[in-house]
Amino acid sequence: MAANQDDFTARLMDDMDPDLLDFVKTKVNSFIKWDLVRFFYENPNTTDTVENIAKYAGRPVASVEPELSELVADQIMKKSLLGNTSIYSLSADESMRNLVEKFITACEDRHFRVKAVYHIIRGMR
Repeated sequence: MAANQDDFTARLMDDMDPDLLDFVKTKVNSFIKWDLVRFFYENPNTTDTVENIAKYAGRPVASVEPELSELVADQIMKKSLLGNTSIYSLSADESMRNLVEKFITACEDRHFRVKAVYHIIRGMR
């Protein structure tokens, strides 16, 4: 692909709300994280173990656990201890919940989803 076409594609794909572009590039930068954010958005009062969350997401625990840890570090998720067991829930921070809602709502638009997928794949390089 020619450099000019790469530049055009990048400009086209960057044509997103700046907050959402940053959210996709830096926080929901994998398909597993996208699945987890959607799951917790749709089930905002869920508090559960990584094993159960992985089961709900249909993914292996070994794949989900590091992604949950990154979502905790990015303050999208909260990690608590129940005895010796780690449990995860969606952050109670209102601004973060609003950003998650903005992302999930934007995902209803096919063009936004294409751009989000582009950025996730590009970030995997």
